[in-house]
Amino acid sequence: MPIPSIIAAASLAGALLVSGAAEAQQRFQLERTEQGVVRLDTQTGAITLCKDENNELTCRMAPDERAAYDTEIDLLEKRVTALEERLSQTPPGRLPSDAEVDRSLSIMERFMRTFMGIVREFTGEPDSAPQPDRT
Repeated sequence: MPIPSIIAAASLAGALLVSGAAEAQQRFQLERTEQGVVRLDTQTGAITLCKDENNELTCRMAPDERAAYDTEIDLLEKRVTALEERLSQTPPGRLPSDAEVDRSLSIMERFMRTFMGIVREFTGEPDSAPQPDRT
């Protein structure tokens, strides 16, 4: 690879890295407070309080965000419980009836016939003789 090409590629990569870092800097705003550093995510509005504890930076969500987070977890737990209850009422190993299988196969056959007709239309193939109905 010629040297000018290498330099151009390196310049482009550097510019992309700088633009990515600039976007990250614009997304988060940091403000030093008496309690530590507050980080504001300008895209989501999330606020995080970070403290230096024993030379280790520890960040915690703001209390109102924690409440929203806990509420969402509670809702998800209720949904899981409802789904587990519904699943427990279904007999284990229940197979579909013959009528259910026949209905499913009929739907699949109609879908495939329609789909293959569309494919023939796009490829310009002539329609073949109609197939006998197998259902």
